[in-house]
Amino acid sequence: MREAFFGTAAPDAANFVLVLEIFMGLGLLVGAWLARKGRFRQHAWCQSAIVLLNLVVVTVMMIPSFRVHVLPRVPAKLGKAYYALATAHAAFGTVTELAGLYILLSAGTSVLPEKFRITKYKAWMRTVLVLWWAVLLLGMATYTRWYVPHLFRK
Repeated sequence: MREAFFGTAAPDAANFVLVLEIFMGLGLLVGAWLARKGRFRQHAWCQSAIVLLNLVVVTVMMIPSFRVHVLPRVPAKLGKAYYALATAHAAFGTVTELAGLYILLSAGTSVLPEKFRITKYKAWMRTVLVLWWAVLLLGMATYTRWYVPHLFRK
């Protein structure tokens, strides 16, 4: 294994995704700040762009990796941190991304029928922001477990 970015054995694509996800998490905080300042159009653009960019990252990078490295060993190896962290990250990440897309469709478009649109945006958005950061932390833990093996040697 090679030592690279962050002093890990991670492939360049994993490093890129990690850095991008951290910037997206920070971008969501900027978007929340924009909402607090009453700059709702900029808030909407910021949050929407991040949710859609994340959808691309998940589709192009994370799902294929999960299908190859984790899914074939579930549920047999869920007792091992390597698989448990990745599976928890995938499960919570899926829920969080879907919730973000639901907010985007509900608040930003008229695609959904009126009865399916949310009315308490603030609660939904704050909840998804907290979930996003929990998923980001799970992703960082997964990255660490996968690519920083010397931390986990006995």
